[in-house]
Amino acid sequence: MEKIDLKKTLKYLYHPSATVVETVDVPEMNFLMIDGSGNPNTTEAFKNSIESLFSLSYTLKFMSKKLPMAKDYTVMPLEGLWWTQGDQFDIQNKDAWQWTLMVMQPEYVTRALFEEAVVQAKKKKSVALLYDVRFESLHEGLCAQIMHKGPFSNESQTIEILHSFIKEKGYVPVGKHHEVYLSDPRKALPENMKTVLRHPVKSE
Repeated sequence: MEKIDLKKTLKYLYHPSATVVETVDVPEMNFLMIDGSGNPNTTEAFKNSIESLFSLSYTLKFMSKKLPMAKDYTVMPLEGLWWTQGDQFDIQNKDAWQWTLMVMQPEYVTRALFEEAVVQAKKKKSVALLYDVRFESLHEGLCAQIMHKGPFSNESQTIEILHSFIKEKGYVPVGKHHEVYLSDPRKALPENMKTVLRHPVKSE
């Protein structure tokens, strides 16, 4: 059975340049999503939200292998939409952060399959916040993005580069700050971590 890796299929979205900000047209995609707020380093709900997302994502992966048109795929990385009051992201005030954590799903994963996966996942393991996860589409459209290499603590420097590009090109940021976590912070050295930083934009 062929195994699909959407990070490679959608390389322009998941492996941008780390030196040059790019503009991309992000298509509508389906995600498992869960909302929360507060400092991710100290909020228990943040850890529980991640556990719920991946519990369902792996359940869906194994269920899809048993479909009539069986398909296998690599589970996509964790992503996050971040904002504080007014939709803009104040990176310094972590206690005021609001977030939507999400994992992108292949197009053949349907809402009906998701609903069945919730039932299956609940039978296997007691996972907090499992019922708070939803299946939803997101269409960001025109975005500016760049790869941040290094620890989260240095991310503000790359965000400044991203925002400077948006201003210089005559765009206005809209929507929420978007991050894609390509590295597992439990395994990767801080200096080797890779995070896609993305923000939807529109012309002034």
